Amino acid sequence: MTVTKEKFFKQGRQTLQDKASATDTAAKQITATENADREKKTEKLRALRLAQPEAEPIKPATKRRHKTK
Repeated sequence: MTVTKEKFFKQGRQTLQDKASATDTAAKQITATENADREKKTEKLRALRLAQPEAEPIKPATKRRHKTK
């Protein structure tokens, strides 16, 4: 283990551009991961839906007429 100044002392301040770039990169990575997860879930649900047998269309309920007195 070599003792160097860089290991013990901070390297200087980051510029605002460096901070913004790091934040932007992290946000894009998180968004990409969420999009990939959503796509996987969508594909899984689509496959399950297509695997189900087609159901007959539901007939709308007819209105009942009230008897008049």
